[in-house]
Amino acid sequence: MMDWLQSADWSHVAAIAIVVVAALLGVILTMLTLPGTWVLLCAALLVKLWQPELMPWWVLVAAGLLAVVGEAIEFFASALGAAKGGASRRGAIGAVVGSVVGAVAGSPFLFPLGTIVGGVVGAAAGTMISERGTANKTWAEATRAGGGAAAGRLVATVAKTGVACVMALTLGIAVFFK
Repeated sequence: MMDWLQSADWSHVAAIAIVVVAALLGVILTMLTLPGTWVLLCAALLVKLWQPELMPWWVLVAAGLLAVVGEAIEFFASALGAAKGGASRRGAIGAVVGSVVGAVAGSPFLFPLGTIVGGVVGAAAGTMISERGTANKTWAEATRAGGGAAAGRLVATVAKTGVACVMALTLGIAVFFK
């Protein structure tokens, strides 16, 4: 099946292992709202520089484009969710700050689920605080905007994690079946 593995030297096998571990780590970090797609891409690039025959350049270019698409999805899903909920620009900024604070605060509880839930709840709370405090919106308006921000944050996390999975599969297939 994979006869090349029997004839591969240790550095080749180590390079494959690095890509596989980076792929798993990249997906997990992305799920935790951290820059996992970029960790995966950087690891694959370093392995390509170390073992040039391991994968073609076009695979790295495709992975890079996927990472950019993941960032765009994350940004637009969050912004769209906040906008659909009626959030102002200040509310959107509150969602970003709240998402980071919530993710960090939620991490110690039921990790990694606490990180995801904390980010979603933090986005809602940050938006509500911003909308209520700076935009002088009613509690009902602030709550609606917070709900939109929370939904957008959840969609963004799920979508970007999906992109990270596609990147991981693409790079994994490339190193095993070159």
